[in-house]
Amino acid sequence: MQPATKRIVVLGVGNILLTDEGVGVRAIEALGRQYELPPEVTLLDGGTSAMEMLDDLAHADLLIIADCVRAGLPPGSLIRLADDEVPALMKLKMSPHQIGLSEVLATLVLAGESPKRIVVHGVEPASLATDMRLTPTVEQSLPKLVEALAQELHMAGVALTLRLPAEAAV
Repeated sequence: MQPATKRIVVLGVGNILLTDEGVGVRAIEALGRQYELPPEVTLLDGGTSAMEMLDDLAHADLLIIADCVRAGLPPGSLIRLADDEVPALMKLKMSPHQIGLSEVLATLVLAGESPKRIVVHGVEPASLATDMRLTPTVEQSLPKLVEALAQELHMAGVALTLRLPAEAAV
């Protein structure tokens, strides 16, 4: 296990009004309910925001992005991309709001403020129809996505504490 990273941002992106497009936001909400996170970890609901996130993401040691990702896999499948794989993801436009996120990351690179490492954890959507609920297929994948985010933090040297069931329900 690596030593603890100084500043980690776990960014959930997506539009919660478009069924599975909101899975990234739902994942960070669940992560925050299930685990007590140390001060060096920031959970950020990026929604469909773009340039408003520049200051939050600048100079992060590790940026973990949770998102809906179209990769041609069966709906509900999980995908992990890291470091050099991430720019390729952005070029493929696998997510409807991704152009904004691509611009943010490009701006950070140009400003010399980009995160040291970027990891994307995504779920293949079943639907992007108008509805605030995840589809049953992606809903079943949500706990796996949350666990993948927790494992990513663990691999970065972050000690997570499970909340007691009464705390997690809040």
